[in-house]
Parts: sequence; structure tokens; C-alpha cells
Amino acid sequence: MAIDRQANAAVQAAIARAIGERGEIGVQIAAYLHGELVIDAWGGIADPATGRPVDGDTLFNVFSVTKGVVATALHIQAERGLVAYDRPVADYWPEYGANGKQAVTVRDALSHRTGTPQMPDGVTIDTIGDWDAMAAGCAALTPLVPVGSPAYQSFSFGWIIGEIVRRTDPARRSFRDFVQQEIAGPLGIADLWIGIDEAAYPAVEPRIARLVNGDAGQPTPPEGSLIALSMPNAIRLIPEVYEQPAMRRACVPGTGGIFTARSSARFWAMLASGGTLDGVRLLSPERIAMACERREGGLDPDPVYFGMVMPISRGSFWLCDGIMPITCPMTSPRAIGSPGVGGSLGWADPDSGLAVAFCHNFMSNPMDGSRQPASEIADVIRASLGIA
Repeated sequence: MAIDRQANAAVQAAIARAIGERGEIGVQIAAYLHGELVIDAWGGIADPATGRPVDGDTLFNVFSVTKGVVATALHIQAERGLVAYDRPVADYWPEYGANGKQAVTVRDALSHRTGTPQMPDGVTIDTIGDWDAMAAGCAALTPLVPVGSPAYQSFSFGWIIGEIVRRTDPARRSFRDFVQQEIAGPLGIADLWIGIDEAAYPAVEPRIARLVNGDAGQPTPPEGSLIALSMPNAIRLIPEVYEQPAMRRACVPGTGGIFTARSSARFWAMLASGGTLDGVRLLSPERIAMACERREGGLDPDPVYFGMVMPISRGSFWLCDGIMPITCPMTSPRAIGSPGVGGSLGWADPDSGLAVAFCHNFMSNPMDGSRQPASEIADVIRASLGIA
């Protein structure tokens, strides 16, 4: 560990401002530069009901930041020659070819172009932890938009990519075990939970920060709209759902990550360092370079999110387009990241070698950039470390 004391103090002060002036409650920030942990800072309250403070080991729900880990699991399989991006998903998972999805490729699935943004009917907190049932439900979906056109898969992405990984794994491990054994373990990451297993749950659960929904009271999406089908009300991304024990135990691969900032930043540091960290190589520099390229049809509007252009890369990560507030903290045109609902974010910049994780428990989604403390903190990190 090589914490930069001056930079860490500057980030600590920025966290205090975010809490005192911007309404944040509990915040954790970690950053790696060229494979070294240089910033490890936190502040505020993990549980407003008890006053429990945030510390370096506090865990946070990170929602779609999880998708970056999920995509990387598939890239590992491609690195090993077990998956080819341009082959149909049905070559690896025959059941997936049903109902007009025969031509959907692995690349389509990575880049949210399967035509199936929706979740299977009837999913609940109690059923979402049944991996086989969820995968079968996703295999049976019928495209709602043309295959090959953007339609963001808020939840279904995780099971589609995760099941491809599972089907191509010679050991046929669960997806949770694959992540632990092929990503977290080799990289020495202690807290990269996508569903907390039963043995660990009693020790891990009390460390999780309690969420506060800053958008409570806002209207839900219209019934039958693509966004409502993509994120059904029964499993909405809100505290009342994600603080249920069943959700914390379930492997929900698109949105269910429970990380510390240290653990998240260490994962992104591998991507920022060309696929290698501390002598452990998971991906090649060429694969990282591919993941920094904009996806095909990248400027086409996404009907799930009201016609917005979503800057997603060929590798499934998000790029900074300078417009969407949730990606603006990244700034570099080749930085890749995953934003989570409510403002969580993790990203990697292969050009500067910088990787950053922003975790917090105050969920808010301003689309005008009016309340984006992650952007200010990112600017402080870059300035403190001398990164343009």
C-alpha cells in the first residue's frame, strides 16, 4: 500500500463537503494509480437509525457497478478461447435460441442489443435467487425491439451473460463461485459479493450500509413501458427491496453487487493496468483496448431510457460522453466504467492508469448533473495526483 497522504487528505475534505453541502450521508472512495492503492478515504454515517459510522470495511450496495464484473467474467472466458463474441448465444446455450433469438450473438448480449430488455413475468424477491429459473425465463423471452438495436437490459443482462459464462465453464460452477475463484481470489479481493453465501452472511451482513432513497415519492414508470418491464416494480432498485435478506443472499448478477470501495477499485485497477495486477493477468491489453471502443450502433437512441443515447462500449462498459452526468466523472475518452442507480460508480482509465470507486448510501439520480458529488471528488483525485 502506498497511500498518497496529500491526495488522501484532499479527498477526505471533498467527502466532508459532499456530506455537509450536497446531502450525502455515508461515502467511501478508493483509487489506484498504476496498480497501487493511493487513496483510501471515507466519511459519514453507514446507518442513520443507529449512527453507525462508515469505515474502510463498510460494504455498500453498488447496483449496476456489478455489470462491470459480470462482463469481465465473460471476457475471461473469451481470453481462454471458450467463447467467441460473434457466435450466437445459442451455440453455448441452446435453449436461448427460442422465440426469435437464434441470431443473437454474444456481442449483442454484451452490448445490450438482444432485443429483450424485459424481465421474465412474475419475478419477486423470493424467486430472484433461483438461478436456473431466472436463466430459463431469460432464455424464453421474445424480443420486444429488433435484435441488434440498443435496448438496455437493466436486470436480464446479468443472467444472460452469467449463464453464458456458466455454460462455457468446464467446471460448471455457479456464477457466484466463478467470480470468487476467477476474479476475486486471483486479485486478492476480499469483498466482491454478488450474493452473500450462507456461511459468510452472519459476519458480512452487519457491515452493509443502510440505504436512503433520495428519490422516494417520485412516480414509478408507467405500467407496460419498456423501463417498467426492464425493472419490474416487485424488484425495484430501492432500499425496501435490496435490504431484504433474500436479496442480499441472492446472486443477482446485473444489480446485486455488495462491495467496499477498496474492493471495487482493486477490480477496476486490473482493467486500468492492461488486464494485469500484481503479476496476475486476467485479460490481455488488446482485449482491454477493444473494451474501450464504442459499440456498434452506439449513437442510436435507447427506447428503454426514453430515447437517450447510452455510451456503452463493445466490451459492455460505459464510456464518458461528456453529457450523461453519471459518466462524467470519468472524463477520459478511453475510460471505461459501470454506473449504478443512485450514483455509485467504478471506472478505469487505461491511459492514465487510474482506477476509482465511489460508494455511498444516499440514492439519487439527478439527470441535470445538479447533485453529482462523484464528479467533484473525481476532479480532486485527478488534481491531487497530477493527472490531466
